Amino acid sequence: MNHTADEPATHEPPARRAEPLPEKPPVSVIMPVLNESRHLEEAVGRVLAQDYPGDIEVVIALGPSTDDTDSIAARLVANDERVHTVANPSGRTPCALNAAIGASSHPVIVRVDGHGILPAGYISTAVRLLVDTGAANVGGLMHAEGTTPYEDAVARAMTSKLGVGNARFHTGGSAGPADTVYLGVFRREVLEEMGGYNEEFERAQDWELNYRIRQAGYLIWFSPELKVSYRPRQTPKALAKQYFNYGRWRRVVSRHHKGSVNLRYLAPPAALLAVTVGTVAGLVGFWPGWLLPGGYVVAILGGVAWEGRGLRPAAFVRLPIVLATMHGAWGAGFLTSPKSLADRVEAGTERPADELS
Repeated sequence: MNHTADEPATHEPPARRAEPLPEKPPVSVIMPVLNESRHLEEAVGRVLAQDYPGDIEVVIALGPSTDDTDSIAARLVANDERVHTVANPSGRTPCALNAAIGASSHPVIVRVDGHGILPAGYISTAVRLLVDTGAANVGGLMHAEGTTPYEDAVARAMTSKLGVGNARFHTGGSAGPADTVYLGVFRREVLEEMGGYNEEFERAQDWELNYRIRQAGYLIWFSPELKVSYRPRQTPKALAKQYFNYGRWRRVVSRHHKGSVNLRYLAPPAALLAVTVGTVAGLVGFWPGWLLPGGYVVAILGGVAWEGRGLRPAAFVRLPIVLATMHGAWGAGFLTSPKSLADRVEAGTERPADELS
């Protein structure tokens, strides 16, 4: 959802093939960070340890953190000349990404989050796929991994069709054209042509950018070879806030780009409305109304029996609540998303390409 992936779709061959890349092109890794002291050092270390034969630089866009993220970043810069920082005073992700792109210098742009852990061959594989497919952007799996029972339950929900539908970057699938991918490895010239990320989108900026890339005729390519470890939210409150914002901003995308919504995105708000209407009807004495929330509970419990296989018991018992939180929060965000957000996006302007170069 911020990483709002779509299901596999039928794609025509791309109208435009990106320009050929030089052999072993140098790579810029851009990393937006805000309060990432827990994972930043490991995330940057995994980038610097890549087996890629070309040059690598890391540009960390520093938001106004309240933990010791800045001091960790300063130490990383002091210890390795390949690491640089740029300020992101707004703290907003799309602003951080554009600032990092503007401060970078190489023809391939690799997006990594401050809590994203790259496997050893990630960059080599991504560059090979860019060359082989001619795609403008390639990406793969958001491999959610927990360390506590609650995080394990969230990770399982985020990699199941019951939790996120048939979004390949969550659930896996075969390589091929996609509507969007997790994070992304881009060709700089395409990012500059697009004007970078639309800074009006506080969430769903990945999906929105990839939509514009596809509308311009370029190819987005998914490959299960690319897998990035992701650390789930640690508490129910944090998970609910995350999915509420995903739903809210996916509604903004659907208003801004007419025709971009699909049935998968309408399922959570439809389920929430059904459960709410049925519960109210049941409470006022119309007993058949209870069939709607009852049906949802049965569906969730039945799905958990299948999707929860292999989970340790402490995670298994948390899975139904995690799934209901994700569905309900996403649906509530979508249904309550104010039109003023879409109006603000319409009134805003996308960054000119020369500001990224």
